[in-house]
Amino acid sequence: MRRREFIVRMGAATAWPLAARAQQPALPVVGFLRSTPAAPFAHLVTAFRKGMSETGFFEGQNVAIEYRWANNQLEQLPSLAADLVRRQVAAIVSNGLAVQAAEAATTTIPIVFVAGDDPVRSGLVSNLGRPSGNVTGITFFAGTRLDEKRLELLHELAPKGAPIAVLLDLNYALGENTLLNVEAAGRVLGREIMAVKVASERDFDAAFTKVVQAGAGALLVSGSPFFTSHRRALVALAAHHAVPASYDLRDFVEAGGLISYGASLSGAYRHAGNYVGRILKGEKPANLPVQQSTTFELAINLSAAKALGITIPASLLVRTDEAIE
Repeated sequence: MRRREFIVRMGAATAWPLAARAQQPALPVVGFLRSTPAAPFAHLVTAFRKGMSETGFFEGQNVAIEYRWANNQLEQLPSLAADLVRRQVAAIVSNGLAVQAAEAATTTIPIVFVAGDDPVRSGLVSNLGRPSGNVTGITFFAGTRLDEKRLELLHELAPKGAPIAVLLDLNYALGENTLLNVEAAGRVLGREIMAVKVASERDFDAAFTKVVQAGAGALLVSGSPFFTSHRRALVALAAHHAVPASYDLRDFVEAGGLISYGASLSGAYRHAGNYVGRILKGEKPANLPVQQSTTFELAINLSAAKALGITIPASLLVRTDEAIE
């Protein structure tokens, strides 16, 4: 074999694997958009990945995920959503505060939301069974009953006759619905309800001081992504001021909070991952009905109860899905 022919053949043999790799299709990219910081919600990423894996998609192997976190700076959401659209992601998954930014950024890229409000009333979809358009998702909305139930649980634990405070996030519009529901339930139970509103973490100390000075017997922390991202600070303040507090997610009880009643947020993100996987396989959001959480869990931290000097009634313990020591 002549030298020139040898060099040509060797060059072709070397170039072929490179060309083959270049011809391999790029991995589909999924956008993961949340209004919160990343660190407190790593478990939701894990749940989302698990949901995708159940449909055959594994991050880094046959799908890539672009993460965008607004760190509770809601004004950043439009630019974060627009960036994902510019990157031509195959789908976007977002929480309730981020989904509006995603909707405004695209009418074609599939969007899967995980939200705690009524998606029909908020305008996310026109119909739960056939959402139409490019948006579908998971809702753990339970209407007034969830707020009533949480107040009823606190009613069993709080000193008789003492008012019950409700902590509200001024930047989360759904908090007003919670307040109306709790006030209505309070009238039925004969409990005075006092609203305490905060706009940032800097307001937490003053809010708890107000609760204590008003002689509130307990505190109902309304559902809010902002509150969830600062759950350790809220739980610590409740413990410091010896205020029995109720929360909407089990995550608070795991962090040392007294009691929670609500849907599983991790479970919702697992379902969202499953939906995204199905969309990557070719299904349309319009043909994927909005899933509603039907199972709600009651969790109690027995160590927190002991520290507060509260004896959990046996009637409440038998209804508890998880008692954390």
